[in-house]
Amino acid sequence: MKHRIVVLGAGYAGAYAAGNLARRLSPADTEITVVNAEPDFVERLRLHEIAAGREIEARKLADVFAGTGIRLHLARVTAVDPERQAVTVTPADGGSDAGADGLGYELGYDTLLYALGSHGDDRGVPGVADHAFDVSARPSALRLRARLDGLGEGGTVVVVGDGLTGIETATEIAESRPGLSVTLVARGELGDRLSAGARSHLRRACDRLGITVVEHTAVEAVEATGIRCADGTALRSDATVWTAGFAVAPLAAAAGLEVTADGRILVDRTMRSLSHPNVYAAGDSVHTLGENGLPLPMSCASAGFTAMQAVKAIMGTLTGSGTGTVKLAYPGNHISLGRRDGILQLVDGAAQAKPTYTGGRKAARIKAAILAMSLWTTSHPTFGLPVRRRHTVPAPDRSTGHAVPYAPDTPAGTAVAQPRLR
Repeated sequence: MKHRIVVLGAGYAGAYAAGNLARRLSPADTEITVVNAEPDFVERLRLHEIAAGREIEARKLADVFAGTGIRLHLARVTAVDPERQAVTVTPADGGSDAGADGLGYELGYDTLLYALGSHGDDRGVPGVADHAFDVSARPSALRLRARLDGLGEGGTVVVVGDGLTGIETATEIAESRPGLSVTLVARGELGDRLSAGARSHLRRACDRLGITVVEHTAVEAVEATGIRCADGTALRSDATVWTAGFAVAPLAAAAGLEVTADGRILVDRTMRSLSHPNVYAAGDSVHTLGENGLPLPMSCASAGFTAMQAVKAIMGTLTGSGTGTVKLAYPGNHISLGRRDGILQLVDGAAQAKPTYTGGRKAARIKAAILAMSLWTTSHPTFGLPVRRRHTVPAPDRSTGHAVPYAPDTPAGTAVAQPRLR
């Protein structure tokens, strides 16, 4: 019997990991399944551009994985059962193959890589879910774009949150839609994690783009026509964009995996679950410490490093070659300020901003190169499929009959339309 690897999520971490495992492991010994709710690979780092109105072509995951032997299930993960080594999924299109009981179907695994990422965090603020937009997923970014398209000259947009997503969203909208009035609400000082020079550059960019910056302000509620602040002031808004943080789904906690208070999976240095050794995690779903002893932040860079580490660990376990480690570092922040401006801010070993920074068109070109490299490495994760190895571990013992495999005889690199239980 083949060793079954199931990868949950096909974002920056999941797509990269799945493709590299397919590249390195022999299909005679392993079968790799990827579960993702959307048919396309989503460049999450560019969703604010889509919201602002840019047309960005998305690659089909079926094309990304074509020729790899990877089996793609377009489905939503609804439950993980690490004791039975199975995940429950429901077809993303809501098709009739969801099952008579509406609970979907099961996929069995011998090794699970959990890379489901994160979503926008409303932080418990009333009205966010009902009245605010976000750019944490492609559908929500498209809803925001449709709303902006419907605003006339003089329409108002309020972006809540001054992290990287908030800054990039505010500047992109202001540059792409100069007829709109854009306000950026910061809980503290704008750019307080940047060096003094970079903060000044950011302020100049906001001034150039006509963005009103409201600092040291906490939002108490989001309403249909604007926001209410903790100090009693109100800001009118035709479109409120919420970018005040990210959170993970409660699936891992509900499954009984050992997680942090915010639901991220606790792992050892190799991205292996502390509570369930045949479960690995990567990307925003994982809580791990970097080389500086601090938790890696949710980011594309962290997704890359943790995915590489998970691949190395899974490979080492299956081939008996030893897991090895990947350096877990966070080099700094790359911030887009529209299409022709940006900030590259490196950090030191304590994750504090270094005194110098790179700004302007040069920083924008660097950011564009980083985006292109991130897209290429995740949408071409197999690099021509060299070096496939046979693993040396015994075939898995499934005598309990708990694990339920996916539909047999499914063409590689295609979505499973009607999975069947064996």
